Amino acid sequence: MTLGAGATCEVWELDVPSDAACLSEWASRFRQTYCPDSDIDILREGTGKSRAEYLLELVFPDKGAAPGPAVRAGDFAELLVSDFVEFMLGYWVPRGKYAEKGSRDESVKGVDIVGFKCPSAEQPKPTDEMLTFEVKAQLSGGKYSGRLQVAVNDSGKDYLRAGETLAAMKRRMYLAGQQAPMLVVQRFQNAVDRPYRLLSGAAAILSDGAFDIDGIKATITAEHNNAGNLKLIAVKGTDLMTLAHALYQRAADEA
Repeated sequence: MTLGAGATCEVWELDVPSDAACLSEWASRFRQTYCPDSDIDILREGTGKSRAEYLLELVFPDKGAAPGPAVRAGDFAELLVSDFVEFMLGYWVPRGKYAEKGSRDESVKGVDIVGFKCPSAEQPKPTDEMLTFEVKAQLSGGKYSGRLQVAVNDSGKDYLRAGETLAAMKRRMYLAGQQAPMLVVQRFQNAVDRPYRLLSGAAAILSDGAFDIDGIKATITAEHNNAGNLKLIAVKGTDLMTLAHALYQRAADEA
C-alpha cells in the first residue's frame, strides 16, 4: 500500500490456525514470555493458587477490569510484531520486560520492540543493525482511530528513549546471568564509538472492523527523523480481542 511522500505500508492478514497443536505452541510462547514453565511452581508457592490461577490472577493482564484489557491488547500486539520482526525479518528480539512488570496491568515504558542483527558482539561492524518498533492496537473493532499514525509519531521518539531501554534490557540480562545476550545489547550502547545502522518501524494491529485503507493511507511519515529507514506494517484479523483472550486462557489452562 502506497502512502504519501512515497512511503509504503505492508498489509498482512492474520489467518488463525485451527490446529490445536499449533495453538498450544503459540499459547506456550505467550506463557513463557511472562513466566518460564520452569519457574511457575516456585513462584506460585505460598499463594495457594493453581498454575492457571497464578497466571490469570497475578501475571497476565486482567481480562475484565480496566486498564487490564487495554494492556492485554497492547501486549498481544507487541508479541505478534515481535514474532514478525524475529521470524520474518531475521532480528533477535529480547522479551524479558514482560516478566519484570511491577504491575501486570501496566505497559512497560520505553521502546516497544528492539531487534538486533549482530554476527559478533566482540567484533562490531558498521553493518550491524538495531531496529526499534512501535506498535499500536485496535482489536475490538469500531472506527479506525489512526493507530498507525500514533505508532509513527511514537517511533520518532525512539532515538531519545532507546538508551534507557537498552540499559534496562542489559540490567535484566546481567541479573539473570545471561552474559552472551548482554554483550550483544552492550554493542549497541555507543553509536559514536561503535557505529551501526539504526532502522525504525511502526505497526498497527487492527480487527477487521477497524481496518480502514483510506485512514491508513493518510498516515504522514515525512516528519519522522528516520523516515528513510522506516518500515510500516498493518495487520488485520477477525475479532482479534477474542483471539487474544483465548490465547491467554489457553496459556493458563495448559501450564
